[in-house]
Amino acid sequence: MNINKFNAISCLFALVFVNVAIQSFTTAGGRVDMTYGRGRSMLVESDSERSKELIKPIPINYYYDKAKVELGKKLFFEPRLSKSGGITCNSCHNLSTGGADNLPSSIGHKWFFGPINSPTVLNAKFNLAQFWDGRAKDLKEQAGGPIANPIEMGSNHELAVNVLQSIPEYVQWFKQVYGGEEINVDRVTDALAAFEETLTTPNSRFDHWLNGYEETISEFEKEGYDLFKNKGCIFCHNGVGVGGNSYRKFGNIKPYDKDTHTLGRYNVTKKEEDKYVFKVPLLRNIELTAPYFHDASTWDLDEAVKIMAEYQLGAILTDNETSKIVAFLRTLTGEQPSIALPILPPSTATTPQPNRN
Repeated sequence: MNINKFNAISCLFALVFVNVAIQSFTTAGGRVDMTYGRGRSMLVESDSERSKELIKPIPINYYYDKAKVELGKKLFFEPRLSKSGGITCNSCHNLSTGGADNLPSSIGHKWFFGPINSPTVLNAKFNLAQFWDGRAKDLKEQAGGPIANPIEMGSNHELAVNVLQSIPEYVQWFKQVYGGEEINVDRVTDALAAFEETLTTPNSRFDHWLNGYEETISEFEKEGYDLFKNKGCIFCHNGVGVGGNSYRKFGNIKPYDKDTHTLGRYNVTKKEEDKYVFKVPLLRNIELTAPYFHDASTWDLDEAVKIMAEYQLGAILTDNETSKIVAFLRTLTGEQPSIALPILPPSTATTPQPNRN
């Protein structure tokens, strides 16, 4: 065998062996320390101090059902799931603007305004439940709500299924994913949830810092993170989503008087102690998702931080402290999902026509 060809093949096998070894080690829960540049480590050893932080990096997952996710993406951008044929999931959870619509409340069927600010769909998989009051246990259960809500998409599950069933391409796609030609709301919401679970935003500057890159956040931003912890924000905003994993009363220390009508968890549990209790929002990509809070009472992130400190922690922040915390929060903006818009199939003669009434 030609010696150059032999060396090339040997190098190729060596490269494959190293990649497999690294993947096997990391899949098994190990950590690989790989140094990139002066004083930087791509991954942090599991017993390091930084790995003990209460905020965790967003994991990157490449293992999902690609056909189901692709179907869910089509449904996410499918306007015919709405009664008017003009509203999609993306209307209220715009993937071009941080997974939210940047409105105080979303505009639904017949220009009805929703009663509450729409939370972002990005990283929603890290929530303990969905909606501000947690009335949906997961993304699948949440996905069915807007379709049948008269002031959101204005349709109903039977009509939405009939629309999809009338289009041969959807029949084929559902058959491919679920093994049968039947389309039902359970399968619709399952596919939507599968797509939404891929909408994470890893590799924020703060995640890189957690993973050992020393220079990805500034000293000013680090001081903001220290304040975030020392003032007590970290007790509610922690974990992978930097929130979303607990319920808290809005007005913990000082009664919140800007909105006394939205009762939060009380509407689900009917327990007096759950009045004004809401799911703690995610802080990932927070700079992209104004206005803030369930009542959209402020568009200014600095003001939102001050309100949280005052009403939840009983602390009055200086402008300098606020600026530092906001600077830290901006490091939580991660890579936004890169979504190629799906090409949807045309309606047929049997497809129910849009109804704007």
